[in-house]
Amino acid sequence: MKTMAIDADSSPNLGLTLGLSAEETRNIVPISENKELVDSKTGTGVSGFYKLSFTVDDIVREYSTATPFGVNLIVMGTVKAMESGCMCAPNAVIRAMLRHLIVERDEAVVLDFEAGVEHIGRGTAKQVDALLIVADSNLKSLEIAKHIHDLAANAGMQHLYLVGNRIMNETQKEAVTSFAEKNGLSILTFIPFDVKVIEADTLGETPLKNKEISAVRAIDNICDVLLKKVI
Repeated sequence: MKTMAIDADSSPNLGLTLGLSAEETRNIVPISENKELVDSKTGTGVSGFYKLSFTVDDIVREYSTATPFGVNLIVMGTVKAMESGCMCAPNAVIRAMLRHLIVERDEAVVLDFEAGVEHIGRGTAKQVDALLIVADSNLKSLEIAKHIHDLAANAGMQHLYLVGNRIMNETQKEAVTSFAEKNGLSILTFIPFDVKVIEADTLGETPLKNKEISAVRAIDNICDVLLKKVI
């Protein structure tokens, strides 16, 4: 599949995971920080009013970055400083682009949202075919996962799955399984803890290129498992 990755985290670093260097990742201009682009799409000439209907094809063509893994990356961006103002116009661009990419284009789109419920509240996650809620065995993490699941379900989103992350032993796996069963969450898979992931991150290398890492092998299997459930 032709794949587009969208980094919608407020601390964007997906470029590093996809094999870009730190300098290359820093040099990507996020969509929300491209004032000329945002104004050209949403500006009406009247303060406080924005156009909510516009084309976004050119954003996909001109503002994505090729990565060593063959995935094109778009970075959304976020507020850069205290009292920097309303994000209404940038968010309008982001929502329109997500609708365009997921509904109209024949390609796979993977979105990396920040931890928490922000993108459920903004509505930027509404168009997705499946939402993966990643949590470790910590009860606090699982409670947040339940909150995200309930918000998404109440918003009408389907195909909601829990991914048990950094699982070190059967006790932790059972803790995630038990919580999911008691709270109506569907588990997609478990990602084992692997110190080689930490070692790769420490060296500034992407762990994805090393198929000997158990966590990477488990992540590789997610696509096949997910496609069988969603399609």
